[in-house]
Amino acid sequence: MKKQIIFYFDLVLLVFIFSTPTLAQSPAAAPKPVRATPAPAPAKPLVPSLPQSPFSDSSSNQDIIKILRKAKSFNTLIRLLKTTQIINQVNAQLVTTKSGGGLTFLAPDDGAFSQLKAGYFNSLDDRQQKALIQFHVLPFYVSSSNFDSLSNPVMTLASDSPNGYQLNVTAYGNSVNISTGVVNATLTGIVYTDKTLAIYHVDKVLLPLDFSKPKPTAPAPTLANEPKADKDNSSAEDDDEGKTNRATSGSNAIKLISIPGTILESLGLALVAAVTISI
Repeated sequence: MKKQIIFYFDLVLLVFIFSTPTLAQSPAAAPKPVRATPAPAPAKPLVPSLPQSPFSDSSSNQDIIKILRKAKSFNTLIRLLKTTQIINQVNAQLVTTKSGGGLTFLAPDDGAFSQLKAGYFNSLDDRQQKALIQFHVLPFYVSSSNFDSLSNPVMTLASDSPNGYQLNVTAYGNSVNISTGVVNATLTGIVYTDKTLAIYHVDKVLLPLDFSKPKPTAPAPTLANEPKADKDNSSAEDDDEGKTNRATSGSNAIKLISIPGTILESLGLALVAAVTISI
């Protein structure tokens, strides 16, 4: 009996000895929860996309004519791009700038062209017709949320000098306005956009201020002075003519004098003959 008591006592003692360090240890600190950093929200586009726009449509392969035809209501612009052959320049420019800045096209629809005075486009010469279409192209890519970063005045594909064919862009809220000094227009939607080409619908045809500037008047032609040598020759001819006239007058005077002398001689001879006969 005593042995059993001692056995149980030893067993309890062992259990107490081994459990005491475990209880003495402080519990491990719970790991702090890691808060996920929210990703920055993408910039909100200032220009809304149109319902029918082929937005980032890779099948279009940056074919501007195909994009505009698919978007519809750009038939006039398509025709003018072809007749002025600006489409060739735009396509070439797009190829060369793919690795750089790209292109931005501000495209007026058929309704915008119908607002122009009848026959306006045909009243322009060939150079102005090409400049009008080029004036709607920016030689760099502008995303729909990046118009507020542009610095005015903005150069266009028609800019032939630092001060020629420029426009001003104003972006505020969800609106982007374009001012040319003649026309104030608004971008109403995205026709197409990718990483190097953006086409935006503009509600008016952008008329350059350069078309309204008066043309410089041509200077009046100056009268050329007669060569001095000719004047000297004329004076010499006048002197020769005077001498000739004087010589002619002198000769005539001698003739007048000689005529009376001849008459006197005849009268003398007649008188001598009469006296001789009478004797």
